[in-house]
Amino acid sequence: MGFRCGIVGLPNVGKSTLFNALTETQAAQAANYPFCTIEPNVGQVGVPDPRLDKLAEIAGSAKIIPTQLSFVDIAGLVRGASKGEGLGNQFLGNIREVDAIVHVLRCFENDDIQHVDERVDPIADAETVETELLLSDLESLEKRVPAAQKKAAQGDKESKIIASVLGQTLELLRDGKPARLTQPKDDDEARVFAQAQLLTAKPVLYVCNVEEESAAEGNDFSARVFEKAKAEGATAVIVSAAIEADLVGMDNEERMVFLEEMGLHETGLARIIRAGYDLLGLLTFFTVGPKEARAWTVHKGAKAPDAAGEIHSDMQRGFIRAETIAYDDYIALNGESGAKEAGKLRQEGKEYVVHDGDVLHFKFNV
Repeated sequence: MGFRCGIVGLPNVGKSTLFNALTETQAAQAANYPFCTIEPNVGQVGVPDPRLDKLAEIAGSAKIIPTQLSFVDIAGLVRGASKGEGLGNQFLGNIREVDAIVHVLRCFENDDIQHVDERVDPIADAETVETELLLSDLESLEKRVPAAQKKAAQGDKESKIIASVLGQTLELLRDGKPARLTQPKDDDEARVFAQAQLLTAKPVLYVCNVEEESAAEGNDFSARVFEKAKAEGATAVIVSAAIEADLVGMDNEERMVFLEEMGLHETGLARIIRAGYDLLGLLTFFTVGPKEARAWTVHKGAKAPDAAGEIHSDMQRGFIRAETIAYDDYIALNGESGAKEAGKLRQEGKEYVVHDGDVLHFKFNV
């Protein structure tokens, strides 16, 4: 499954540099002028997970296959995007297609890299982007809600649901608040809200792009962003796009030495992935055998047949049971045989809720 994150922000904040580093490609041209990235570049990234290596070592797996996620590098935004200024319509359309927004904010001083507003203020930058997304949603709902209210008054059941949930959202937007603060009362309202595809309904991860010297502890700029994120109930991480770019091409040993010299324990990619997983409510389960050890992703709360469906629709359709071993038990008991002998291999049915780190083997019949 994985997830699709759109990297957004004002021009020249480090979006494309970060994208290139994260995907270890040069797919997105990084240059010191606005609209360098015109078509959204998409990079598939394997999610690093040290648990997968340990499982593969115990099982003697011939191949290791991490779960995948996508990063989408989206063109820089300017004021007026909601009215089509710059590449506004395309920018907003590309955001509509992603699961979460990775909002890169410039948190460094550098006279050699121009800023569109000729100043460094990550909070103002964030508000510029947020305002354009909010205005786009506002324009959409100011057309839809009155039409739904009119049909609702005539007795249309679906229109009553639309008028109720999107009417609540419209009031939030008019107060300058994002759509994600909407609280649907039931499954029908949740369905209608999701179908609206509102831009400010998407979860947001703030990425503070700092200079190399501040990569470990951050700086005054990033501290302000963390305060903003806390106030919103959002998430923020500190990353140095310059350091991530330097890591490209290094082997694992070189990376660890380099990161240690910089006072870091992991890459920015790892921090972004972990924050993204939390943001979207995702977890990882594993399938392990002599041919391959593989990681898969599902939403928290997914049941065993849903997890089976991530592997193949036939497994979900013909699901019988899931042979389940907790990750810690698999490691402590040295694999499937040891777990089975110790009574730690469980037979779970259709109502079993998958836990992070579960090692699963599905029985099915179609």
